[in-house]
Amino acid sequence: MTENADHMSFDVTAVLERAAAGGRITPEEALHLYRDAPLHALGSAADAVRRRRYAGTEHIATYIIERNINYTNVCVTACKFCAFYAAPKDTAKGWTRDLDDILRRCAETVELGGTQIMFQGGHHPDYGVEYYEKHFAAIKADFPQLVIHSLGASEVEHMARISKVSVEEAITRIHEAGLDSFAGAGAELLPERPRKAIAPLKESGERWLEIMETAHGLGVESTSTMLMGTGETNAERIEHLRMIRDVQDRTGGFRAFIPYTYQPENNHLKGRTQATIFEYLRMIAIARLFMDNIAHIQGSWLTTGKEAGQLSLHYGADDLGSIMLEENVVSAAGAKHRSNRMEIIDLIRRAGRVPAQRTTTYEHIVVHDDPANDPVDERVMSHISSTAIEGGTAHPELKLLASN
Repeated sequence: MTENADHMSFDVTAVLERAAAGGRITPEEALHLYRDAPLHALGSAADAVRRRRYAGTEHIATYIIERNINYTNVCVTACKFCAFYAAPKDTAKGWTRDLDDILRRCAETVELGGTQIMFQGGHHPDYGVEYYEKHFAAIKADFPQLVIHSLGASEVEHMARISKVSVEEAITRIHEAGLDSFAGAGAELLPERPRKAIAPLKESGERWLEIMETAHGLGVESTSTMLMGTGETNAERIEHLRMIRDVQDRTGGFRAFIPYTYQPENNHLKGRTQATIFEYLRMIAIARLFMDNIAHIQGSWLTTGKEAGQLSLHYGADDLGSIMLEENVVSAAGAKHRSNRMEIIDLIRRAGRVPAQRTTTYEHIVVHDDPANDPVDERVMSHISSTAIEGGTAHPELKLLASN
C-alpha cells in the first residue's frame, strides 16, 4: 500500500473515539492523529481522557512553587541548543556557586513558600558523585522540608564516569544523601538522528531511558520531558513518546510528561527551526491520548506563552508547572514569559479551572476555590522589583517563571 493510500484509508474519527474512550493507540495511529486530526477534535478527545482520569477533581489544575538552583554553567557536552553553558577552559564565562550561596537560595525558597528545588547545572569535568552527595546532604540537613527534585540521566552518566562507579551506585548514593526524585533533565529528543544533531556528546536516547529505568527500579521516580522544534520530524516526535511509554509500561516510574519548545536565541542552532503553538498544543493532546500510562501532562508556558498555557488545559494538560523563583537556562535562550503566584492563579481560573498548589508528588496543598481567600504574595512581589541578574550580586532577582 502506498503512503498516500494508507493516509486516505485512516479513519481519524474512529481512532479518536477509541482513544477518548480509553483505548490504547499505536504509534502509527498517534502519528496520523498528530498530523491529520482536526485540532479541536483532537483537544476534545484528550480532554475527555483527562476528565475521566481525574473524575471528581477534573475541575482542578495544579501548580507548584519551586526554585531552580544552577550550581555551575561549566559543561563538557556543548549541546547546540543551549545558551547557558560555558566550556571548561572559558574562565571568563564559567562560574560555580559555593555551598553557602546554594544554602542561602534554599532559605529564600522556604521563606517564599517554595516546596521544591531543582538542582541543575552543567556537566562539570570535576564533579563526580561526591560533589552531589555533599550538597544534597547539606541541603537536607538545613532544609528537610524541601524536596530535591533534580538532575537526570545525563548527570548520572557523567558523575558515575567521573567517580568511576556504576550508575546503580551513583543513584543509590545521591538518593541516600537526599535526592528525592529526578527531574527528567537531558531527554531532549530520544531518537538517534535528532539527538545526534543537537546533542552529539550526550548519551544515546536508549541509554538515557536505561538509566531512568534503573532509577525507577531503585525507588527513585522521575518526570519525562521533550524538546520540540530543533528540526525533528513528526515521526521522530511520536517515536520519542513511544520510547518513554515502553519504559513506563515496565516501571511505572514516570510521574509526568512535559513537552517544551526550543528557544532560538544565543545558541548554535540560531533559530533555524521552531515548533508552532499549534504543534505544541497537538503534542499536549497526543501525549494525553498516547501516554495512557503516565498520570500527569504538564503545560510548559515558559516557552510558549501564557495563552498557550491556558489552552493546554483544554488539550489534556492537568498541570501548569511551577512558579519558578529562579530560572536561568531556558531564559538564556530567549524565554521571556514571566509570572507570579497571583497571576498563575488567575490564569488557571480564566481557563475555567480551579487552581491548586501541589507537592512534587501532586498532592494538593491548598485549593484556591474561593477568590476571597487568595494569598497575597507581598514578599514575593518585593523580590521581583530587584534589579540584579543571575550570577551577579549576592541577592539576584528572583524571576518568577514556569518550569519543567
